[in-house]
Amino acid sequence: MTLSAPVAQPLGWAERSTAARFLRHSGAIAAVELDKLLRDPTEILTRAIQPSLWLIVFGEVFTRTRAIPTGSLSYLDFMAPGVLAQSVLFTAIFYGIAVIWERDLGIVHKLLVSPASREALVFGKALAAGLRALTQAVFIVLLALILGVHLRLDVGSLAGVALVVMLGGALFSTFSFVIACLVKTRERFMGIGQVLTMPLFFASNAIYPLSMMPNWLARIARFNPLTYLVSALRSLMLVGQGASTIPLDIGVLCLVFVLLLLLGARLYPGIAR
Repeated sequence: MTLSAPVAQPLGWAERSTAARFLRHSGAIAAVELDKLLRDPTEILTRAIQPSLWLIVFGEVFTRTRAIPTGSLSYLDFMAPGVLAQSVLFTAIFYGIAVIWERDLGIVHKLLVSPASREALVFGKALAAGLRALTQAVFIVLLALILGVHLRLDVGSLAGVALVVMLGGALFSTFSFVIACLVKTRERFMGIGQVLTMPLFFASNAIYPLSMMPNWLARIARFNPLTYLVSALRSLMLVGQGASTIPLDIGVLCLVFVLLLLLGARLYPGIAR
């Protein structure tokens, strides 16, 4: 009896299979998370109130006072990308509390014994957070148009804004995820989340340029991921803004996201205990 030779697999088959499995598992987690949003779409409207007030009240008032030097941009134009980044931050930073709820309901234990890798579980939740942030972006861009902000409306720019918003939502939700894995209780998480959001926002270029900051604060702002999110959005959203910093901005955001993803995957099993 002769044995047939084993069928040779195409080069890279194992890698492609692993990647496909990772994406499939991540997509399943993201679908579950988004289903929660579809069951309660009022969350989108309630979260849109705060950025709307920043644009309509704060933006309009400071545009008239001309108190903040923004070069050739009106202050409302300068501020619109910052408000979008703020919305992404404020939406994503409390995303980790859902992990604590899942622990209390016993869902974390079920996820940890599933075939999905820890990285796929964390990435799936980050993907869902990015898509949630995208719904906020649509509302804010439409409001900015109504208020007369000079936006780029070509397909490439809008697609770039969408991708950067999703990346920012994924990054800050993963940051929130890491905090939840460390503190493990809702009370501590809410306290830490509230302490972190305002320093992240004000130690960035969201509502004033870095040139206005004292040197010590400008140095801190350069280590703040929100600064790079705002910079990328400002370059992509506004007419007349250069694109020279976009590769650096997106590179920094991707690097921070990957580091947080790996850290979150390492810490995730610990929250179940």
